[in-house]
Order: sequence, then C-alpha cells, then structure tokens
Amino acid sequence: MPSWVTPLRGQALEDVAFLSGAALGHLHLVLTHRSVPLPLLRNRLALGAAEACVTVSGRPERAADLRDEVALLRAGDQAGPAGQVYQMWLRAVERTIAVKSLCRALPHVAPEQIAVWLDSGDVGQGGPVGRAALVLETVLTDAPRSEAAGLMLADAALAQALGWDHIVPIVAKGLARRDLRKTGDALRLACHGAVVASAIGAVRMANDLARRTVRLRAVAPKLRAKGSDAAVEMFLTRDAVAPTALTSLGSDRAARRFCDRLVELGVARELTGRETFRLYGI
Repeated sequence: MPSWVTPLRGQALEDVAFLSGAALGHLHLVLTHRSVPLPLLRNRLALGAAEACVTVSGRPERAADLRDEVALLRAGDQAGPAGQVYQMWLRAVERTIAVKSLCRALPHVAPEQIAVWLDSGDVGQGGPVGRAALVLETVLTDAPRSEAAGLMLADAALAQALGWDHIVPIVAKGLARRDLRKTGDALRLACHGAVVASAIGAVRMANDLARRTVRLRAVAPKLRAKGSDAAVEMFLTRDAVAPTALTSLGSDRAARRFCDRLVELGVARELTGRETFRLYGI
C-alpha cells in the first residue's frame, strides 16, 4: 500500500474519497495476485467483520470468543447469538455474490427484501463506496436493529460495484457504533474512512498469509500422515482449525499430532494458549 494512503480524521469528503479509491485500487491488485490465498483471506476478514458486528450490537464477545464458539461446535449443536453472526459472515464470504447466497447468509431476511436493499445502492452517487453507504443507510432506515445485515449488504454492494465475485469484508470492520447513526454525507465520509483503514489492514494480512502459505506448501510433501493433503488444504481455507475437524487423518489423536507437527515446523500456530480444546491456524 502506498505510504501516503493513510486514514484521515476531520478531512473533507472529497479528500477521504480520493484516499479510499487509491486504497481500493491497490487492494484490487493484491486480490488478483496468484500468491494470495483468497479463501483464507476472506475467512479471516470475516472474523474481523463478525467481531465488529457483535461489538456494534453491544455484546462482549471478541474474536477469540467467536473462534471458540464456531470452531468447537459439535454435530447438532447450535451457536449462540454472537456465534451465529460469525457463521453468517462465514457463509457470506464462502460463495459468489448473488441474492441466493446472501439468503443463505441471512436466512431471517426475505429474498425479496435482500434484493430491494441491494438495488437501493444502484442510484447512489460517489462510486462504489457511495453505493455501499446508501445500501447501509437504507437497511438501517427500514430495519434499525439489523446492523449485521446492513453491514453485510454494504460489503456486498461494494464488491459488486468493484466487479469482485466474492464479498471481501471491508466496510463492516472499519465502522464504529456511532457511525451507524449517521446519514447522508456524514455516513459516506465514515464509510470512506472505514474503507481506507480496512483496506490497509487487508493488504497487510494478504501479504502475511501469502508468505505463510508458501512456507506451508513447502513442507507439505514432507508430511507423511495419510490424509495430510486434505488437512493442509483445510489450513489454507480456514482461519482456525480444530483437530477434530481433520477427519481425513483418521483419529483425533493423529490429528492432534499433525497439528503439533505443523507448529514444530514453524508453519502453523496454536491460537488459544490452552492445553486442551486447542485451535490452530497458519
């Protein structure tokens, strides 16, 4: 990211819009680079977006809590309210943008309503970010308590305007609770500022994940465990992996040994600091 692209406070809308355009232009180039593990990047950005939505709603859960609640779910269990928000974002970034896939992410919202809200951004001024801001404002006007849906559809509108085939959570992560009470130019200004800050963070994350992916792929041929190829691919698509999810390795014990081996090789990290119920990621 160019060093002059930095978040600004108290600047004119035109100035911040210029910076957000530059930030999005650079992010777009990064997202087309073959070394970037896009599914993993989107998955990790979804965690940040979910944390932002949970914070906006006034709940105390943070990223580590959301990881635990979703990654450690057992078959038949249902996540709590905060975990459900995280699951919504995971579903949103998993598939290409379409009303059908957004309905899967927002099952409590009627498909017709999702389509209406997304179309409301088509008349917006101010480019992709202006469109996202208008969608967000429309959702919160129609349904004031639907912050998560509004932020998700704002990111969907931004991605559509930029020609991306998947949602890349950018708008949601950068907005504070007070920003969601704004309208018009004030909301657009907040969205441009959010895009600048979030795009900078996303580029840094993409750079980091690209390096980590190279290291993991380099050691993958040395992993002799049966089913290790499928296990490695899971690490390349998920922010956090519980050993119990690595069913290709045959047993929980083999999965734990595999995860610990990746940590020993320096290509994965244990994310919780616990002795039990551990989660791993690259």
